[in-house]
Amino acid sequence: IFSIITPTSVVKSARSCLSPIRMPGSLPAVCEAAWPKDVGIIAMEVYFPSQYVEQAELEEFDGVGAGKYTVGLGQARMGFCSDREDIGSLCLTVVQRLMERSGLSYESVGRLEVGTETIIDKSKSTKTVLMQLFEESGNTDVEGVDTTNACYGGTAALFNAVNWVESSSWDGRYALVVAGDIAVYATGSARPTGGAGAVAMLVGPNAPLAFERGLRGTHMQHAYDFYKPDMVSEYPVVDGKLSIQCYLSALDRCYSVYRNKIHAQWQREGLDKRCSLEDFGFMVFHSPYCKLVQKSLARLMLNDFLCHHSPGTQSGPFSGLEAFRDVKIEDTYFDRDVEKAFMKASSEAFESKTKASLLISNQNGNMYTPSVYGCLASVLAQHTPQQLAGQRIGVFSYGSGFAATLYSIKVTQDATPGSALDKLVSSLCDLQARLDSRKKVSPDVFAQNMKLREETHHLANYIPQGSVEELFPGTWYLTRVDEKHRRQYARRSMNDDRPLEAGLITSCITAEHIPSPLKKMPRIPAATAGPEGLVISNGDH
Repeated sequence: IFSIITPTSVVKSARSCLSPIRMPGSLPAVCEAAWPKDVGIIAMEVYFPSQYVEQAELEEFDGVGAGKYTVGLGQARMGFCSDREDIGSLCLTVVQRLMERSGLSYESVGRLEVGTETIIDKSKSTKTVLMQLFEESGNTDVEGVDTTNACYGGTAALFNAVNWVESSSWDGRYALVVAGDIAVYATGSARPTGGAGAVAMLVGPNAPLAFERGLRGTHMQHAYDFYKPDMVSEYPVVDGKLSIQCYLSALDRCYSVYRNKIHAQWQREGLDKRCSLEDFGFMVFHSPYCKLVQKSLARLMLNDFLCHHSPGTQSGPFSGLEAFRDVKIEDTYFDRDVEKAFMKASSEAFESKTKASLLISNQNGNMYTPSVYGCLASVLAQHTPQQLAGQRIGVFSYGSGFAATLYSIKVTQDATPGSALDKLVSSLCDLQARLDSRKKVSPDVFAQNMKLREETHHLANYIPQGSVEELFPGTWYLTRVDEKHRRQYARRSMNDDRPLEAGLITSCITAEHIPSPLKKMPRIPAATAGPEGLVISNGDH
């Protein structure tokens, strides 16, 4: 259903423009016209677990004050995985759902890259696990592996995909990017900021969400704000206060670099203006918790205010803020007066530009690498193509350690029925219904699941205990970890009323070929799909 442009002439023309070497952003217009046009996101798929715990009930269970999680963090619900799901199953699920719902063949994918910090093997990539979905097609010519740096890995993988399509290496096929993680914390104040999920994105030219070329502001720095040094534990080591400071300082730096770059572009186009929040129709952020996102938008307004040559403080968005004219940006990370004043001043901007992005974050929690793309999907799911058409969407991605980028996406002007934008929006319109269809469990059951994951993490010769019946139809799940730590998966039937395939395990020791899921599950689910179990493994090749 998507068209691919022939790359040969584009690649030759672009290659000729790259000599001699020029400074970034200085390519002449004739060269820019040679690149594949409007490279970006064509399709998206979101997966989150089928179970959640209410944050209000968790507050009572944890013995903290009412509102600590719901108001202080801005979180309503938190999704979580039993021991039946791992990073392999999450990514298998989201990739196959995207391919099925888009009606694409696996032959049409030339690059597949996974961004994750949920590491279950120090050598074998999650991407290679996903290659089992490609077996029926016979397509093994698929570039890319895994990319890791905390919550930034998905963005790095996405940039790699965009860069591949715009490079001389591109062969005309799509790139597929997967961001997935299971965010869990030890018992304590950080546990309610967990979550889990995966987002898959199809990247190519003529996209309804096109990356604005040359407009990325990046900041990277060394810090131990959040890291995972214990190789036998899922839990991170977190310095909460330092992590917030790193996040906000990275936002300041990235926004400054981005504004300088777009200002330079505008100057070349003969426009004499400065970039501000007003130039973004929507602004989405990596969301460790929703309250930090609201503070982050206020932070951008603070940056606009301090950089404005003569901000009007008598009326307009900066009204009443004259007392903060001389503050130093680096002294304001934990200044409650500044925070309160600019959150109030930016409240209308938050309502119109950012609040809608927090649907999944508020209802499912922090997904780590997919977090910011869950926010992007939330915006698309809650607006019509007409409301989105022509808008600039700012995206701020942050990963501890730390790495961050603020970049922008331009939405196509074509919002007609059947357009690429219309198809993308329509594919995400069921997000709220899917969130509402999940099963609520008690905090005690949630705590038991966390304890089980903790006790069985990285065990060999292990069969998961979690219920398969609780998973959404079509979800891949872990059936067994053998004595050599090789993992085997099966897919739950797409039809709720059919028998489930829990127990169908193929031994990694045998030489039998393990069938691709596509042999028994059509790309587009049909009522005639058979009930046979679908079993694959990551250890037979």
